[in-house]
Amino acid sequence: MSAPPELPDVVRRAFDVSRQAGYASFCRNETGRLLATLAATRSGTLAEFGTGTGVGTAWLRSGVRDDAHILTAELDAELAGAAARIFEDDPQVEVRAADWATLTDAAPFSLLYLDSGDPDSVRVDAVADLVEEGGIVVLDDFTPCEIWPPITYGRVDTLREEWLTDDRFTTVEVMVAPDASTLIATRR
Repeated sequence: MSAPPELPDVVRRAFDVSRQAGYASFCRNETGRLLATLAATRSGTLAEFGTGTGVGTAWLRSGVRDDAHILTAELDAELAGAAARIFEDDPQVEVRAADWATLTDAAPFSLLYLDSGDPDSVRVDAVADLVEEGGIVVLDDFTPCEIWPPITYGRVDTLREEWLTDDRFTTVEVMVAPDASTLIATRR
């Protein structure tokens, strides 16, 4: 068995900032590697709604191309400030201490990264028009489900069902770990 791949420097810095801030909720490495891979396919503006302390942003940055820009928003000003320190000398990343709705002026996005933890803000209708044709939406923090309709905690997972059935997107659920899955949706 081999050791896990090394973390990119920017991701390591983001983990350090998260620990210093006492913030324990952040992008898993499995999801992060997926984000870096997808970011490497994008140009234009990539966006993240809910920066936290910047771990997901750092994963995006580790894969982003030279002709792309990352725009991320975090409502908690203290967390946004912590994330901004990671990218203070990086012209390809802009961290805003603001509600995600303030990013809509920069749409359409070539990639949009969302945390499924707040289902009302990541509904298809709330974000579909923010993604360019051929653009990708990544939603993380799902528990894998092998049945239809998808069930989470004994109830139909309407968020997952909505994304998997919306005609504006072609969507797949990808297991990133035995206990975690991510939705990847491409705008038609």
